Amino acid sequence: MSLRLVFMGTPEFAATVLERVLRWDGGEVVAVYTQPDRPCGRGQVCKPSPVKELALARDLRVLQPVNFKADANVGELKALAPDVLLVAAYGLILPQRVLDIPTHGAVNVHASLLPKYRGAAPIQRAILAGEHATGITIMKMEAGLDSGPMLLQRALRIADYDTAQSIHDELAAMGGDMLVEALELLCQGKLTAIPQDHSKATYAPKLEKKEGEIDWDQPAEDIHNRVRAMHPWPGAFFSWRRNDESVRLGIQPGRLGGPLPPEAKPGEFLGLQDGLLAIACRDRAYLVPMLQPQGKRAMPATAFACGYLGNCPDFASACVEAGQPDQENARD
Repeated sequence: MSLRLVFMGTPEFAATVLERVLRWDGGEVVAVYTQPDRPCGRGQVCKPSPVKELALARDLRVLQPVNFKADANVGELKALAPDVLLVAAYGLILPQRVLDIPTHGAVNVHASLLPKYRGAAPIQRAILAGEHATGITIMKMEAGLDSGPMLLQRALRIADYDTAQSIHDELAAMGGDMLVEALELLCQGKLTAIPQDHSKATYAPKLEKKEGEIDWDQPAEDIHNRVRAMHPWPGAFFSWRRNDESVRLGIQPGRLGGPLPPEAKPGEFLGLQDGLLAIACRDRAYLVPMLQPQGKRAMPATAFACGYLGNCPDFASACVEAGQPDQENARD
């Protein structure tokens, strides 16, 4: 049978999933729902979501209701007569009367190993917590927050060098493939739903910009996890005192360094190691490849040291011994 599909999603993650669904010949996407265009950037110009851009490029019907409180919006969806509602990072809560419309229900692509990390930021929260694995869960939607029965689940290892961006990209591709797999099983009458163990549920609330701030009086591994989890948004940053002036510095993910020299204080710049800037944490150094002073472009650690630290008399002699990247944690 050929399924009538309605897709709901908004960001790049959802666009990747939609692109995979559009290559599947077992059904037709009759409409795409995405959040309304919102002002962004300095000029506050309204910009379409990645899902809308893809849908328009493929000549698909696009609908953008603020929510589904109005009967007219619910009626519009009902008139599409969908067999399955496909949802991936839509960003709106769907009421039960919407979930009841499709013949075979609503199916969601969630970027975690449910019941862990239900909510808006599962990828970032998993990295922040130091998890070594995450994954994709295809689930049948119900009124609760990511609480519906699971249809498919697959794990992905989080390597030491992974960031929220790299895991996002891998999970988006995985999610598209798994959603198509679920649809094929549905057509074959082989799709089985497994209830979640709600007693093991954890939650992944939406990120706030302030969570990118680094406290150097923490273990280096925890700092590394935070920097990776906040990349690319909201970005990791800290305040640095320079000539009685506080300068906000953004940093990009680096790697763990070696032991601290005697009397080193958290947040102290220790020197360059293999072109990376060593910064003291509570227990060891953290090696940073790129820094970005507020209002400036990001620059390599060597350029930052030359431009901002060249007048520090003890800088050149304060280098520390740093370890090499942890190759054992590289993903196969």
